[in-house]
Amino acid sequence: MNIKTIASMAGVSVATVSKIINNYSDVGEETRQRVLRIMEETGYKPSSSAKTLATKKSNLIGVVFAGKLNSDLNHPIFVKVINAFKKQIGLLGYDLLFFSNETFFQSKEDYLARCRHFQVDGCIIIAGDIIEPSVVNLARSDIPCIGIDIEIDGVNSTYLMSDNANIAAKIVEHLYMRGYREIGLLGIERNSGVILIRETAFRESLKTFGLPIRPEWIIRSVDYARDSGYRAMKGLISSGSLPQAMFAVTDHLAFGVMQAMKEHHLRIPQDMALVGCDDIDACKYTVPPLTTVRQDTDKIGRLAALMLFDMINKQINPTAVMVESELIVRESC
Repeated sequence: MNIKTIASMAGVSVATVSKIINNYSDVGEETRQRVLRIMEETGYKPSSSAKTLATKKSNLIGVVFAGKLNSDLNHPIFVKVINAFKKQIGLLGYDLLFFSNETFFQSKEDYLARCRHFQVDGCIIIAGDIIEPSVVNLARSDIPCIGIDIEIDGVNSTYLMSDNANIAAKIVEHLYMRGYREIGLLGIERNSGVILIRETAFRESLKTFGLPIRPEWIIRSVDYARDSGYRAMKGLISSGSLPQAMFAVTDHLAFGVMQAMKEHHLRIPQDMALVGCDDIDACKYTVPPLTTVRQDTDKIGRLAALMLFDMINKQINPTAVMVESELIVRESC
C-alpha cells in the first residue's frame, strides 16, 4: 500500500492525495473525505516521502562534520553550538540527520549525493582540520548550507563564526594593559582556518603595540589535545627562555601548559601568565582559574538555525556573520 495505490482507489491524482496528506485547502471536501476514508479502511500511514510530495520538503537538516580531529561530538564548543541549533531548528519544525564523516573518509562517498538521497532541506557544516572536496561540492550546490567556523561560498551558502581576529586582539590588549611586554603563542602545527586567523591577528596585535615577535616564543603542538600542549610547553621550558605571558589558542592546550609548568615548579601567573580560548567548563576549576575568551555558542547555534530556515524558504540572501566573544578574566593573568 502506497500513495499511488490510494490515489488509484480514490480515482484521483497522486498530487491530490499528497495535498490532502499535507492539509492543503484547495481540495474539495467530498474528495478529501473519500481519500481519508480509504486511508483509514486500508490502514495506510503516509511516509515522510509521501508528505513531501506537495511541499517538496522533508523537514530534515543534514549535519556534516567536515574533516577529522576537532570536529566531533566530544568537542566542547561544537556540541554546545549543535545543542542550541537543535533546539531552535526543532521549534521551526525540523529534525536533524547526522552524517558519519568516518564513513565518508574511508569510502570517499559524496555528501551531496547522500543529501539528495535523503532529500534534506538544508545542511549545517561544522568545520574540521581537513576539508574534503565533497564538502566543497555540497556547499556550492543548490542545497542551502550554513557553515560553522568554516568559510563556504556557494550561491545558497553562508557561514557564522566567532570573530577570531578580535579574540586574539582582545587577548593581546588585555596582556599589554596588565604590563606584559613579552608575549608568546602556543599554536598548532596544522593550522585550520580558525587557528590561522587567531595566530595572524596575534602577530598583528603585537605589532600594533610595538611588542617583539620572538620566534622562540611561538611554539606549536601537533594537535588540539592537552597532552600535545603539555609536550610543546615542556620543550619551551627546556629551552630556558620563557615569555612573560602565553596565549594558548585553545583551552585544552592551556591545560597542557599548566601541567608542564606545575611539574617544573613554575607558578602561574608569577613566572608566566597564561590565557586560553573558548571558555570550556573546566576553566573555572583549574588552579589557578584560567583567563580565557568565551564564545557565544548559544547565539551562534540559534542564529545558524534562523538563517538556514530563512535560506530554505528563500527569505534572505546569504551573508557571513561574525559573532562577538567575551574576555573572561580570572586568576591566570
